[in-house]
Amino acid sequence: MVSIPNSTLHDSSRPYDRTLIETQQLNLIYGSQQILRDINLVIPRGQTLAIIGESGCGKTMLLKSIVNLIKPTSGKVLYDGRDIHALNNVEMTKLRRKFGFVFQNAALFDSMTIGENVAFPLVQQGLDLTRNTEKMVIERLNEVGLPESVIPKRPSQLSGGMRKRVGLARALILEPELVLYDEPTTGLDPIMSDVINELILRTRQKYPVTSIVVTHDMRTAKKVADRIIMLYPFPRLEPNESQIIYDGPPSGLEYIEDKRVRQFVEGEAGERLMELRRWSDADLTPSQFPQDSLRQF
Repeated sequence: MVSIPNSTLHDSSRPYDRTLIETQQLNLIYGSQQILRDINLVIPRGQTLAIIGESGCGKTMLLKSIVNLIKPTSGKVLYDGRDIHALNNVEMTKLRRKFGFVFQNAALFDSMTIGENVAFPLVQQGLDLTRNTEKMVIERLNEVGLPESVIPKRPSQLSGGMRKRVGLARALILEPELVLYDEPTTGLDPIMSDVINELILRTRQKYPVTSIVVTHDMRTAKKVADRIIMLYPFPRLEPNESQIIYDGPPSGLEYIEDKRVRQFVEGEAGERLMELRRWSDADLTPSQFPQDSLRQF
């Protein structure tokens, strides 16, 4: 793994006073397949971390493990010093009030209006709904560039980019201290993707949030993140090799020597094409290819 000293991980104008999230020897196994291996990660308060890597490398699984949507096979996740997997249901429900989720496809409820969707976390957490609720909904929608007129509409009446922005407004309704973005620009054109990127930056400027962004989009990672980590699929790792093969600022990607990182960042198929040729030459499908032999690629 390439690691950059902490002093260069972020803009010195953005102070990081203490650790918010720490994973210790995090492992996740599904059936006989290992997804995550010995993930050790420290995320300071106020930092925006982008997690990149090819499909199937465990990005989303790591995100879900961090907020206890999936329980790891072994290891710990500490949130502000507390082991979240040791919390009971009441304690975990209370903690989740501090989380905001922006899902890949917005994940809005089709049967609800936009206003009801944005206010949903208030209902889910059992908070009292008062006349201030509508004011809060309007404020959050305005923050993401949407007018009050969308409140009575249904998600099907909005464009993909507008639905993404509604998802962000919903994530911010409880003013969380941790916001998690799962592929926030997937399916959007370049201009709307940049709008979403700008909103992520604006959210960080307005609120004292820590953010984790899972993305394939290198433009998003480079623009919004203070720090980037790259995960590599477990079956392709050398024995005892860290699954985090890059950990550093976006600028460090320009000088990276690891060809796996460079090929991903530059969008080059590289050894994947060689792998396909070998499967073809051997007359094997990927599912038939010996799993242990994947380590050589």
